[in-house]
Amino acid sequence: MTTLPKPDSRDRESAVLPVAERLRITEIFYSLQGEARTVGLPTAFVRLTGCPLRCGYCDTEYAFSGGEWMSLEDILARVSEYRPRYVTVTGGEPLAQRPCRELLRRLCDRDYEVSLETGGALEIGDIDPRVSIVMDLKTPGSGEERKNLYANIERLRPGDQVKFVICDREDYEWSRARLAEYRLDEICEVLFSPAYGQVSPTDLAEWILADRLPVRLQIQLHKLLWGEARGR
Repeated sequence: MTTLPKPDSRDRESAVLPVAERLRITEIFYSLQGEARTVGLPTAFVRLTGCPLRCGYCDTEYAFSGGEWMSLEDILARVSEYRPRYVTVTGGEPLAQRPCRELLRRLCDRDYEVSLETGGALEIGDIDPRVSIVMDLKTPGSGEERKNLYANIERLRPGDQVKFVICDREDYEWSRARLAEYRLDEICEVLFSPAYGQVSPTDLAEWILADRLPVRLQIQLHKLLWGEARGR
């Protein structure tokens, strides 16, 4: 569960730090990675507050607001308490806070294997190349398809991943078309994930097999283990 500090003198001190040296944090916790390439591996998560998108299937609406200001050094100290190998920076939309990029760099400097989960609406070209990016392309069912920044595709590297969260058959057909249009499987790994409670994982698996798509079916492991519990 969340291990954020209670408001105290340190929180007041962080409020007077230069903007580039602090971030608003919803929670920092340790759990199994539920998605992407390192699924199932113990991971420290840093969840930033705020998001410019409002996807219909969002399961972290509590991260839209609130949170607490923390200095980058306090965040790094909190992460180090877990002695992790893997660290994931997520949200909300972490890139909505500019200092996130500096946090990613400092995490990499400490030799963690760092991943970034981003919604795909904000620029990723200035992310430290040591970071593995997991980037959504928002489907029509998300309600935010128009926010996709397709210029990001050319900035992806082989170690990154593109994720489609699929709500229904229409979303599947749309995702299959984007896969072919941008030849995404030639750029990096592609994930097709069923929207939790909206489309059957079995149905999505059958569609992928029928079309012989070069994608990985992704089911959210943390939802299977803990449902929608916060901090998991």
